[in-house]
Amino acid sequence: MSTVAATPAALALIAELTAQYGPIMFHQSGGCCDGSSPMCYAQGDLLVGDGDVLLGEIGGAPFYIGAAQHAAWRHTDLIIDVVPGRGGMFSLDNGREVRFLTRSTVCMPPSPAAAP
Repeated sequence: MSTVAATPAALALIAELTAQYGPIMFHQSGGCCDGSSPMCYAQGDLLVGDGDVLLGEIGGAPFYIGAAQHAAWRHTDLIIDVVPGRGGMFSLDNGREVRFLTRSTVCMPPSPAAAP
């Protein structure tokens, strides 16, 4: 099962955005326009559906990913970082000259003998 974590820089930006907008949430984009960027929204601005998977929380913010993308990335740990640039058009990090970026590490899939 994939997990999500955040770097200190990402946690600092999450705290800044939360102070400005109130509770926030993330959804891992899988689209071509945002190039798989993690999108940040005020909680309630994006409706989470049955096809979304809650990976966990970073800085108190829930982090979701689409089920199809989760299936493809199920053996990947996601690390949310901050880099120079512009966030996605509808993401709260847009216009700050920094943006969230998803980095990843591949996890070892469980061996067949370890499966329940």
